[in-house]
Amino acid sequence: MPKPSVAELRPVVHPEGVKDRRSGEHWGGRLYMREISLRIDRHLVNTRVTPNQLTYLMTVFGVLAAPALLVPGVWGAVLGVVAVQLYLLLDCVDGEIARWRKQYSLGGVYLDRVGAYLTDAAVLVGFGLRAADLFGSGRIDWLWAFLGTLAALGAILIKAETDLVGVARHQGGLPPVKEAASEPRSSGMALARKAAGALKFHRLILGIEASLLILVLAILDAIRDDLFFSRLGVAVLAGIALLQTLLHLVSILASSRLK
Repeated sequence: MPKPSVAELRPVVHPEGVKDRRSGEHWGGRLYMREISLRIDRHLVNTRVTPNQLTYLMTVFGVLAAPALLVPGVWGAVLGVVAVQLYLLLDCVDGEIARWRKQYSLGGVYLDRVGAYLTDAAVLVGFGLRAADLFGSGRIDWLWAFLGTLAALGAILIKAETDLVGVARHQGGLPPVKEAASEPRSSGMALARKAAGALKFHRLILGIEASLLILVLAILDAIRDDLFFSRLGVAVLAGIALLQTLLHLVSILASSRLK
């Protein structure tokens, strides 16, 4: 069976609205990865590889970011970025293959969410262990490992807060939440949310953004010849995670999503 062309794949695997999803599409997908994934799709659509198998592989690459970051120096940070970018690539490919073959499943959606949870956590835990100098020549400082784990917990809780809205509405016999319902009812809360959205600081605790930040900090550490910038980064990300966990919870309770 001949491989479909990119032009044949595009309207099927990238239907209108896929790249414009407010919370379902990462900027990396819109900017470059969806174009790369199309080139991968055409080699996979006629194989026996299933979308769920790709999702499992996606999760493996995401989790591998943690041990990659333990490699000392800039190369460990580079490996972390590569692992997370492969995660993002497969996150695009698995859904696109499913659309082409019309192989949709709730199991695939569930596995995708698990992969996202694990990847964000792996990057932040790996960053904390990196900052603790786990394989360095000096004394291991477990404070940074703790702060990295704290940031990972916050990242997971934020995703859980969002997902649990759907669980609560389902158990209450309500339909899925509409986009407009996510807007806060309080004008003050709405203003605060717009300010946070403009700054985008909360995105730093997501696996993709965090891996890029870690690479920048690793370069600065290499120039300074210590772990000052990585440790500063871990502390900042832990603070962001704790603050965002609280603010996100308040935002949900102040909106109409649970009404």
